[in-house]
Amino acid sequence: MHNDIEEDILNTEEENDETPFVEFDIAVSPADPTLELLANKIIDGDLIVPFYQRKYVWRIEQASRLIESFLMGLPVPQVFLYVNDEDQLEIIDGQQRIMSVRYFFEGYFGEPDTKGRRQVFRLKGLSERSEYNGKTFKELSPRDQRRLRNTSLRAIHIKQLKPSSRNDSVFHIFERLNTGGTQLKPQEIRNAVFRGKITEELKNLNNNQDWWGILGIKKSDKNQKDIEIILRLFSLFEIWSEYEKPMLKYLNDQMSANRDFDSERANRFKNRFPQVVKLVADNLDRPFRPRGVINSAMLEGIMVALLENPQVTGTQIKTRYAALANDSTFNAVLRGATTDTQTVRERIKRAKAVIDNVTPGD
Repeated sequence: MHNDIEEDILNTEEENDETPFVEFDIAVSPADPTLELLANKIIDGDLIVPFYQRKYVWRIEQASRLIESFLMGLPVPQVFLYVNDEDQLEIIDGQQRIMSVRYFFEGYFGEPDTKGRRQVFRLKGLSERSEYNGKTFKELSPRDQRRLRNTSLRAIHIKQLKPSSRNDSVFHIFERLNTGGTQLKPQEIRNAVFRGKITEELKNLNNNQDWWGILGIKKSDKNQKDIEIILRLFSLFEIWSEYEKPMLKYLNDQMSANRDFDSERANRFKNRFPQVVKLVADNLDRPFRPRGVINSAMLEGIMVALLENPQVTGTQIKTRYAALANDSTFNAVLRGATTDTQTVRERIKRAKAVIDNVTPGD
């Protein structure tokens, strides 16, 4: 039973999660590469725009003003580059600036369109009196070309120290430093920092029309909140008694520990998740919404209980879900500090007690 909301943003009730205490286990070093070196590093694959970054979105006027700033010797904000395990530099913050420079040197603005055509990059939108207005890189004077190629841009290199006992410190670097037009959300950052097979596996599990119907969305949430909920379910599945707050750190730790997603528990979850999703979609109408929008705590408690009980039937889920929805003990742990250690454990414990309770006539 699906609703007909067509959105790509998943709305959930706000949860108050404790802010984790972070000890950074990183090395930070400044560098002053020339613009020519940065552009060449992109071409050579030594400097990359990683998969988790959103696309290049600047207009040609914005990129032109940046180039003019370099030509005039005006200060330009520094960029942040993450040194990954392959010793490549990944752009954490500064993609628009670096790619604008590369495009200007190439002579074409942006990537090719669907027919392979590219726009010639002529500086545009500058003051009418600017000597650079309307010029391509090749049309600049040799002196200006040289000045631009040799101009330095301050870059901060960030590297996770190995071995590290604090494997999520890079997560918090991304969280604090990604200052693009749209901030990366927690699951987007996790996909960047804790990359592995788990990223693709969670994406595959999420690519489920019944699951999106339960959440009230028509396609995957653009901020990957739907994928984060699946990670949360997996992270609690069969091991919820080990949960410790804050939820943010717990999910980071589970994502890191299960990068290969090939344990027996992971395989059980992969098999069981679509079964439970179909069971819920076929038997419950707009579930997990005690106050109109998705309550992640309610979803988590009931879904984990269902995931751990392969015997539950469609008829049983209807009556037991209704019983839980009206259960004062369960409802007491669906608001307030919903990610506190005892609250999470008690919520799942109570959901399991009701879901697992086989009574005559069920």
